[in-house]
This record gives sequence, structure tokens and C-alpha cells, in this order.
Amino acid sequence: MRLVDIDDAVRDEARTFNEALEALLAAGPSVHTVPPTETRAARAEGRGTFPAPVVVAEGRDETIPGPDGNTIRLRVFEPAGGDVRGVYLHLHGGGWVLGSSHAQDPLLWKLANEASVAVVSVDYRLAPEHPFPAGPDDCEAAARWLVAQSASLFGTERIVIGGDSAGGHLAALTLLRMRDRHGSTEPFVGANLVYGAFDLTMTPSQARWGDRNLVLSTPIMAWFYDCFLPGMPLADRRSADVSPLYADLTGLPPALFTVGAMDPLLDDSLFMAARWSAAGNEAELLVYPDAVHGFNGFPLGLSNLANEAQWRFIEKAVSS
Repeated sequence: MRLVDIDDAVRDEARTFNEALEALLAAGPSVHTVPPTETRAARAEGRGTFPAPVVVAEGRDETIPGPDGNTIRLRVFEPAGGDVRGVYLHLHGGGWVLGSSHAQDPLLWKLANEASVAVVSVDYRLAPEHPFPAGPDDCEAAARWLVAQSASLFGTERIVIGGDSAGGHLAALTLLRMRDRHGSTEPFVGANLVYGAFDLTMTPSQARWGDRNLVLSTPIMAWFYDCFLPGMPLADRRSADVSPLYADLTGLPPALFTVGAMDPLLDDSLFMAARWSAAGNEAELLVYPDAVHGFNGFPLGLSNLANEAQWRFIEKAVSS
């Protein structure tokens, strides 16, 4: 584990931002008290805490068959100039309830160019309308499709999988499914796991966080889990199929874990990175002081540091 060294200006900026964010979130209803359909509509329209998503013209939409007769939409970017060294399979966050493949266009377009990769972002089915295992099933289907098509579409078979928050959880589950159901994690050469939720029964940092809302709180996380895993007993939530922290982690690719010190999911990355390494895999864990959940999506000095570290990790993984 490495606690990232930051200068006083970056630290002060982050602390000022955290105070403003907490006040802004306290001024409105918490996400777990509002129907998901209302929150999705508000975010799409830029009402509330977050601005409306920016759609980047360089992205294109594709569709592939889903596992249950459904259709999975993909958001695809290729770097300007056509220098594609690998592919990044991206799984978005949002507690398995919110978010979409279009919600991070500017960041994914920047990633494509900085790391020289094609980016494929998956619009998996969301809970509570489509609870577990629908979302993981869609991610598995997208991974299998990409493994089969990456060489013909992008001229490379080197793939890094990654995601933030719920997307980090889905990325880890997808790797485990590729290994256990399909015999190998090849051609995945890296995993970029950004403040993922790896124990859906709650690690100590989740359970002890309380009501303080800095994007997440203990009640918000409990609500997300109940939407995703309705009626599932606690013991079943510890299954490796649900909580990857409890899985056999042998035979997985090198991973970069990114998390903020002010994130209720801090322990998830601490524990998962340790188990990833103990299983014989390469693992690097970067903890960013004063960083809240989702910090790298905000215009902060901390965000620049974290995103650049991820781009370099992905670039190195596909170039090795």
C-alpha cells in the first residue's frame, strides 16, 4: 500500500471541496430516500448535485446480444490517430442502480488518448428492475464478446478490465467468471479497480461510517445492496459469486487499486489488494489522502493524480 504524497495546495483544495460537497448533499434528499427512476432522470437532466452528462462526439454506440435475450449497449472510443495498443473494458459505477455507459464520456475519451487504448463501456442492466445476477451476466457476456472480437475490431487481443465503485466489483466478478466458467482470464492483462465494493456484507469501514454523506453513507450502501440483492440472506451475500473478497483469487492479472482515505469503501480496497497479492498476483494499492468516494470524477488536483496513475497503469499493461 502507498499513501500518495500530495502537496498542501492539493490537500487544501480537497478539504474545501469536501466541505462544500457535504453541505450540498445535506441540502437535498439522500439518494436512498428517492425512487431510482427519479434519481436517474434528475442526473440525466443535470438537476441536483451533479451536472448533466456530456456526450462526446468521438464516441459511438454499438449493440450486442445479451445473455437473456436482451440487448446490451456499448459505448466505444478509439484514440485519435488510430494508435490502438490494447482495449479497456469499462464497467461504470452507480451502486448497480444508477449510471450508464454514457455518463463518463469526457473521462473515457481522455483515457483512450492518454493510454492509447480503445475503450468499450458496458450498459449493463440495473437494479432493482434487474437484480443480481442480471448486471454481472451482462458484463460477462460483454467480456466474452470482446475477447472474441477485439483482434478483428481493434487489431489487438490485449485487454484491461476496470471500473469504479460498483463497476470495480463487476470487473472483479467478471475476471473470476472468465477464469472459472471459461477456463482462463486470458487475454486480460490488467485490472483497474477504482474504489470498488468487494464485500457486500460490509467491511468495517462501511459499517462504521454512519450517516455522514460524502457521496456514500452506511444507509446508502445498505440500500444499494438491498436493491441489487433483494431478499438475499447475509450468509449468501458472502458467496464468492456475490462478494469477490471471499473468492479464490489465484491466477488473476496485475491490478491497480485506487481509493480515497475519506471513502467508506476504503477497507474493501485494503483487504482486496492484500488478498490479491497473497494469492500470487501483482497488486498495487494507491490511497489518496482527503479523497472521497468518486473523487476522480471531480475537477481536483487529486483527480489529476489518480487518473494519470490509472492511465499509466493501463498503458503499461497493454504495452508489456
